[in-house]
Amino acid sequence: MAATTATPSISEEEHRRQLRRAIVASTVGTAIEWYDFFLYSTVTGLVFAKLYFPKSDPLVGTLQAFLIYAVGFLARPVGAAIFGHYGDRIGRKSTLIATLLLMGLATFAVAFVPSYETIGIWGAVLLTVLRFIQGVGVGGEWGGSVLMSMEWTRTNAHRGFAASWPQFGVPAGLFLANLAVLAFSEVSGDAFLTWGWRVPFALSIVLVGVGLYIRLRIMETPVFSRLVKERRIERTPILEVIKRQPREVLLSALVRMGEQAPFYIFTAFVFAYGTTTLKASQNFLLTAVLAGSVLSFFTIPFCGHLSDRIGRKRMYMLGAAVMAVTGFIYFAVLDTGNPVWMFIVIVASLIPHDMMYGPQAALIAEAFTGRLRYSGASLGYQLASVIAGGPAPLIATAIFAKTHSGTAIAVYVLFCAIVSLISAAMLGDHTNKDISEEHHLSPARS
Repeated sequence: MAATTATPSISEEEHRRQLRRAIVASTVGTAIEWYDFFLYSTVTGLVFAKLYFPKSDPLVGTLQAFLIYAVGFLARPVGAAIFGHYGDRIGRKSTLIATLLLMGLATFAVAFVPSYETIGIWGAVLLTVLRFIQGVGVGGEWGGSVLMSMEWTRTNAHRGFAASWPQFGVPAGLFLANLAVLAFSEVSGDAFLTWGWRVPFALSIVLVGVGLYIRLRIMETPVFSRLVKERRIERTPILEVIKRQPREVLLSALVRMGEQAPFYIFTAFVFAYGTTTLKASQNFLLTAVLAGSVLSFFTIPFCGHLSDRIGRKRMYMLGAAVMAVTGFIYFAVLDTGNPVWMFIVIVASLIPHDMMYGPQAALIAEAFTGRLRYSGASLGYQLASVIAGGPAPLIATAIFAKTHSGTAIAVYVLFCAIVSLISAAMLGDHTNKDISEEHHLSPARS
């Protein structure tokens, strides 16, 4: 049922306090959820093919492991539809608490999935189910965390910067996930495949407790409270946004192609490519991706801030243009086998991603009217998971299996960047517009 209470009028000082709390809650909660999601991504390339598909050829086993990995991305639009509906019906805060619990408990359960030697193919089946639940949770997380930060921001001049902080949760989660795997790889040594990889999954339950404590202390956003007060809550927001803003939903998905697909090639596929083709050590690759995530701590909020100065679309299109050539440089340098240059290019590969990811939250969320914003932004954002993020490592593996060429994978990255460039050009720019005002909506289709 719809929400019936609104956040009371608060002082300017209390508003600033709530804004800080909202940004912290969104960033920390998102970092925890992405830790869970990236932990699975990292371990997929290192462990799952060996433990759950031991009878397959190494390349086929990798493909099978990445198929399970892709299930999480297929589930993300489902989570966007479910939690987008409730986020626009009962509020941002309650929905974010639910997504955190769902994601955290599924990740915790992965730690206890028996291997193929113990229960045969049922281990892979259990992994698939838990990966789907993870995807549902993260599918509902992004929209709420972005809106929680953005809708507490009163001035248009800082909205891109505020909305970029939940995006900061991605490199933070990536950092924590790779750090955890690296640490327990060192601690467990030869027993990493036996129990070392499981400990980081089990530890996620501690992070969930921290995230819940923080999120329970924030208030509902002023924008949603105003919608409640004015009785403008939609009964079926997910259906309404599809009827009234289908163009924005589609463009929000396509605009992410050049950001999301390369990101998962650079942070997930690289482990399979690096250890099997380049014969690099897993700890070397983990350390390089770890360093790249640290760089993103700075580049993501900076690019969000820069979008407030030069405009969302201009910043985003610049990032897509840089990404168009990055894939060719990336694989050319990796294939040299020089450890120093390999390390540098893995770290630097996240910069063009961050140029898009920093302003992306505001770019997408601003495109939707307030009463449909959680549903529209979440659905558009997460649909990209089906066409970009989920299939990317799988497509990269298949391309390499056929061509044995990193350059061929770079062509795929180029294609994705071009799609983003065109889509960003077509998406409206609301950098300086008041998001508390309702957008003009096209009539619903009968």
